[in-house]
Amino acid sequence: MKKRIAIPMAGSLLSEHFGHCQAFAYVDVENNSITKITMMEPPEHQPGTFPKWVAANGATDVIAGGMGPMAVNLFNEAGVNVFVGAPLDTPTNLVNNFLAGELSLNANYCDHHSHEGHSDCKH
Repeated sequence: MKKRIAIPMAGSLLSEHFGHCQAFAYVDVENNSITKITMMEPPEHQPGTFPKWVAANGATDVIAGGMGPMAVNLFNEAGVNVFVGAPLDTPTNLVNNFLAGELSLNANYCDHHSHEGHSDCKH
């Protein structure tokens, strides 16, 4: 089975927040093994831009730290599986743990609407 897993990056590790990443690692997987990792710089961030761009680049799955509900919905509409709450780690470690069924995920959805001046996003 072939997969292309997108991971938002900050430096060499997973970015804590999907919308604030500096680059994306696209990890190509075939027969449960990593075959290629490609780093790509995303377009300028605007609401909804990253999910469309990631899907257009062939991602089947996204592993992220925090992600807002709009991005999750756009990925779902595009048929891209979303896994949020991943720990800060390298793309290789994240994907190998994911493929082995050992990736620890804690739901981490961000609500960017302020409530009395406070955002619910923990990043």
